Amino acid sequence: MSTCAARTDSPIGPLVVLVDGDGALKRILFAHEAVPAKGIEWSEERCAPVLAQLADYFAGTRNDFDLPLAPEGTPFQRRVWEELRRIPAGETISYRALAERIGRPSAARAVGRANGTNPIPIVVPCHRVIGANGTLTGYAGGLPAKETLLALEGARR
Repeated sequence: MSTCAARTDSPIGPLVVLVDGDGALKRILFAHEAVPAKGIEWSEERCAPVLAQLADYFAGTRNDFDLPLAPEGTPFQRRVWEELRRIPAGETISYRALAERIGRPSAARAVGRANGTNPIPIVVPCHRVIGANGTLTGYAGGLPAKETLLALEGARR
């Protein structure tokens, strides 16, 4: 079965969600990211659970997502992404703290790279990871989007 896609608007700009044949979320693309040219079937119906939960999140009525996920990555990346899901809404941690939480205290840079390759931003909340000094650092959707997401969750003013 092909990958299904749907577009949705959000406070951080238009997004495209991609789900696999079983309905598991594979990717969320920001406006500047290209949608794969082949193997895509556009279907809001097949993407409806993802779209509904994103709408609830952006409306402020949902902090956690209950969706089947199918991110593609290395075992290390998947470990980092799993740990990202344990960061509560409204809280932030540093890359170093995230590295410590996965048992790799000297791997802050590798954790940063894994964070940056997260294919399911927002649902896997890589925006909750900030610099050790509290500053916002890199985000695939751009720093204004990261600031907006953190503000939406009450983590920043």
